[in-house]
Amino acid sequence: MSNILIIDDSWLTRRGLKRILEGDGHAVIEAENGRMGMEILKNNHAGVDLVILDLLMPEMNGVLFLETLQKDKITVPVVVLTADIQHTVKEKCIGLGADAFLNKPPDPGVMLSTIHKILNDISGG
Repeated sequence: MSNILIIDDSWLTRRGLKRILEGDGHAVIEAENGRMGMEILKNNHAGVDLVILDLLMPEMNGVLFLETLQKDKITVPVVVLTADIQHTVKEKCIGLGADAFLNKPPDPGVMLSTIHKILNDISGG
């Protein structure tokens, strides 16, 4: 179906998300922080259909990642997936271009329906 880049410093979280996404037919690319995710995105932008982004990570956190996407005019759908439940954080992420904001741990059904909706919206389907 789609190539999804998971950016999260937790190996356990990446493993769980990968299992859910691959079970739904998606290919998964993994990065353990925002800097690595940005490198993957810049080197393989056309090959990434959607990013799942954690906020609290070393080297480049999720907010800085979103700011860099905006500054560099890189357009890719982003689903923020975080344990941070503050409304102000959600507003900031949406303001920086995130397409959705979900809390950890994600409900697999909600996460997949969110991803499907975003991918269908951008493909015009």
